[in-house]
Amino acid sequence: MKSLFKVTLLATTMALALNATQVMAEDAAKPADAATVTTTGEVAPAAAAEAAKPAEAPSTGKFKSDDEQAAYALGASLGRYMENSLKEQEKLGIKLDKDQLIAGVQDAFANQSKLNDSDIEKTLQGFEARVKASAQAKMEQDAKENEAKGAKYAETFAKEKGAKKTESGLLYKVEKEGTGEAPKDSDTVVVNYKGTLTDGTVFDNSYDRGEPLSFRLDGVIPGWTEGLKHIKKGGKIKLVIPPALAYGKNGVPGIPANSTLVFDVELLDVKPAAKADDKTEKAAEEAPADAKAP
Repeated sequence: MKSLFKVTLLATTMALALNATQVMAEDAAKPADAATVTTTGEVAPAAAAEAAKPAEAPSTGKFKSDDEQAAYALGASLGRYMENSLKEQEKLGIKLDKDQLIAGVQDAFANQSKLNDSDIEKTLQGFEARVKASAQAKMEQDAKENEAKGAKYAETFAKEKGAKKTESGLLYKVEKEGTGEAPKDSDTVVVNYKGTLTDGTVFDNSYDRGEPLSFRLDGVIPGWTEGLKHIKKGGKIKLVIPPALAYGKNGVPGIPANSTLVFDVELLDVKPAAKADDKTEKAAEEAPADAKAP
């Protein structure tokens, strides 16, 4: 877990806000996009003139100057960031007093802090340790609950007509067998798929992206490597993959720890390794001498 506090919450949020401002300023100095650049790499005249114009601060009529409005905007962004941080901490069972937080900011600006630098550092170090411990406890509890939910889902799925279970714990149901040979570990497969958690939450969907996924069969999670061998080109299969054959106790973004995953997969094509290698070699032979590898 990343450190939540380096010196103080205000210092952290101020640094984030200032960094965001700097990044936006740097981006504003760059050409808008590739369409504004000529074939020689120079900025087109119209784009150059536009880029040379100074950025104008939006005027709302509520502030006496741009600096006054900028100061307020920075304060508002800090407030939103801190509000979100407080909500995240509440999920861990930690509820900070918002009035005291604001009082600490005001006292610091007035140079009347009730705590010296050493007290602040020690307090925040203790708080950070408390947050980490709470986050770890919640993660372990969530993982335990996810495992139980997954086991219950798998038990129900196993009773469905046509459902089968392998020695590894993988559950699957072939909806369409397909034709030809089943893919091997070294083959490249092309698939369309939808992946969900047991509660129906979609975490990935190639149909929504509008393009299938191509990968070597032994280069993905074990549940996929094993599961797709039960169908052939043109086939469709439903996979219920336990945590041990997916992302286990760690999880990944969008997939909590110890999650059982449900996939509906359509095997569009199977490309044997030898043929894939031949195509690569042929492409290399036909490529210009000065061509660079991707």
